[in-house]
Amino acid sequence: MSTASAAAVVKQKVEAPVHPMDARIDELTDYIMKNCLWQFHSRSWDRERQNAEILKKTKELLCGEPVDLSTSHDRCYWVDAVCLADDYREHYPWINSMSKEEIGSLMQGLKDRMDYLTITGSLNEELSDKHY
Repeated sequence: MSTASAAAVVKQKVEAPVHPMDARIDELTDYIMKNCLWQFHSRSWDRERQNAEILKKTKELLCGEPVDLSTSHDRCYWVDAVCLADDYREHYPWINSMSKEEIGSLMQGLKDRMDYLTITGSLNEELSDKHY
């Protein structure tokens, strides 16, 4: 294989997102990475949807907002979100004193970080295998 074709095979490096609440996002990310099996779906589109829906519902719960439970998928994501929100309130009490806007920003930063770690920055080639 030539150097040019070998370089084409190498996955383009994606930079990790930067957020003003990085230290807190690190704590929440660490919790997910150690305690939540939902992060390990085998396809990137599953991971994208899972990250988006669970973290959106977690944010809604933390902010006391209504949560959409109209579909079976919504209810499935909600169960994980309830566990995550409860654990975050217990293990990271600083989250309880944050405003809704701060929680929204924090959770968006967390979603961006999880997307990076589990999808865009992942070296797992199975995530993009069209035959998998």
